[in-house]
Amino acid sequence: MPDKSEPDGIVLTEAQKKSRRHRSIAIALALGVLVVLFFAVTMVKGPAVLVRPL
Repeated sequence: MPDKSEPDGIVLTEAQKKSRRHRSIAIALALGVLVVLFFAVTMVKGPAVLVRPL
């Protein structure tokens, strides 16, 4: 029976965990800014965005 004192897989250091968290927050903020930007552009263009020839 294998010894379970060591966890399986890769174990991150505290610095790596902190770096990953900061990167995740930065990606989330960038995505949120894009969503707000697309929404604002859509509101500025108004309902005419949906009225176009096919």
